[in-house]
Amino acid sequence: MINVLFVCLGNICRSPMGEAVLRNKIKNRGLESQILVDSAGTGDWHIGHQPHEGTRKLLDERGISYEGMVARQVTSQDFIEFDYVICMDQSNLTNLRKLIGGDEATIVSFMDLLPSETLREVPDPYYTGNFEEVYALMDAGCAVLLDKIVSEKL
Repeated sequence: MINVLFVCLGNICRSPMGEAVLRNKIKNRGLESQILVDSAGTGDWHIGHQPHEGTRKLLDERGISYEGMVARQVTSQDFIEFDYVICMDQSNLTNLRKLIGGDEATIVSFMDLLPSETLREVPDPYYTGNFEEVYALMDAGCAVLLDKIVSEKL
């Protein structure tokens, strides 16, 4: 089983959207028994909460399930259990590096999956309100990520 973890600040907007979008792509390719996806936040403000209303609305409109998803905080154990840790921005990358005590773990910046994009961080729709922009990035980046996982691990 290949394990993928998306990480953002509060685990209610970007990382659960990435989790849901990648799960949907995995399901569409019949790979559910081979790839597990989760998400977490570097902060603890929203632990136990559903994804943000804007994320839920957007996913509902596209028929993408977020059933059972609740926010949790990232732990040091995640760096042992997950093959891919996908980080949404530089601030969270810095926080993750502090958590693991250095650069030992392999963490992928989400925007590195989309090198032709001018953005280098996934904007936080909690502040911008632009869930459509984030969805477009997640849709494109998760397609690249899934191809990467299949080619590297399956």
